[in-house]
Amino acid sequence: MTTIDLVALDATEQAAKVRSRTISARQLVEATLDRINEIDPLVNAFRIVMGEQALAEAERIDSMPDAELAQLELAGVPVAIKDDTDVAGQSTMWGSAVDRGVSKRDAEVVSRLRRAGAVIIGKTNVPELTLWPWTATERWGITRNPWNLNRTPGGSSGGSAAAVCTGMAALALGSDGGGSVRYPAGLTGLVGLKPQRDRVTLGPEHASGWHGLIALGPLTRSVRDAALFLDVNRPDDSGTGFSDAANTPAQRLRIAVSTKAPPGSQVKLSSARRAQVEEAAELLATLGHEISEVEVNYGFALLWNSTVRFLKGAQHDVATVPDRGELEPRTRAVARMGGLIPDRSLRSALRREARIASSINNVFDDADVILTPLCESPAPNIHDCPTRGANRSLRKANTSAWLIPWNLTGQPAIVVPTGIDDDDMPTAIQLVGRAGDEATLLSLATQIESAQPFPVWAESSLI
Repeated sequence: MTTIDLVALDATEQAAKVRSRTISARQLVEATLDRINEIDPLVNAFRIVMGEQALAEAERIDSMPDAELAQLELAGVPVAIKDDTDVAGQSTMWGSAVDRGVSKRDAEVVSRLRRAGAVIIGKTNVPELTLWPWTATERWGITRNPWNLNRTPGGSSGGSAAAVCTGMAALALGSDGGGSVRYPAGLTGLVGLKPQRDRVTLGPEHASGWHGLIALGPLTRSVRDAALFLDVNRPDDSGTGFSDAANTPAQRLRIAVSTKAPPGSQVKLSSARRAQVEEAAELLATLGHEISEVEVNYGFALLWNSTVRFLKGAQHDVATVPDRGELEPRTRAVARMGGLIPDRSLRSALRREARIASSINNVFDDADVILTPLCESPAPNIHDCPTRGANRSLRKANTSAWLIPWNLTGQPAIVVPTGIDDDDMPTAIQLVGRAGDEATLLSLATQIESAQPFPVWAESSLI
């Protein structure tokens, strides 16, 4: 198999070939490193590439007896880790110039990936302290969308998205505090899953967790890879339940289509993005599902509630930085905004979560899944993504308003590709499930994937 053949495989298929010794883990890692050398100078997905360590780990996996190798769900699979999560022997830079020192141990999520046979290939770029839905920093530069180098891949998991959509990793870890897995996945033609809150363990590096908003989740090239990631991260090591769900056709579901944005978000859905939602609904109808149009009752308190938690979370995260003077001025400005919010307002926001979630989830009295847009418009031009100014950056950050509510409620949501638009950029929609019900989302997303296969990556001279 050629380099391009190897890196084009999804993680599930890569692992199967390594387990069967059709290919070696070293071959797979070498092909991935070749791909990084070719592509990453153009897109800047990685903050650091761990080439020597990855090759050594691949050789260790290849030396395993057949019986041990057969137990590794991610045998030899190159995985990228977002640079807000600890990897032993590496610094966690969070998109900053501040070096907090080398991490002594892997975060729990990284440890579980390694135990499943994953090979950590590197750490991916993020906006400073993961604050923005685009990926550009003063210290680490601009990360570009491989489908169009003049556009952003989104954020804050933009580096992870750029890596996976080009074959520089088979899957990548992201974190999602307001769409930061789902938005970049949708902008780059990937599957992006925000699991149920606490499904995947947050490490101490995510100490604030933005007060319940942040969840860790995968960016992948197939639905089954997202399910596999969840199975690997089941805290009770209880088997393959999510993968089984992804491989089970969804029964007739009641799908509520909602294009109304939460009050106060000040976004306007473009006619092209509205048409993409309608096309997705028509596809689901042809697959036998019951479709209805609804208006989710987000309520006027949702935006205030999530904003308080975000700003207080940023305040906390900045307070943990050893040399705050090295942070970007707008990062410090966001933290100051958080400091102006009384602690009692945060306590009030946390108390009100259950009431807001209950109101929002009334839609599930008559529906099994909600279908929403991903965002109001295509991936922004990188020159339209602010590089400074907290107020300007916060105003620009609202484009994915349909993603934010589910961080507040904590329930699962998945973004799946739906096609290519007139500018040759990926399109996507969001599916939202009941609390704890990733299984239904994975099953339905697989149906969409089977009926309308996702593009592996851009058909362009770059890729």
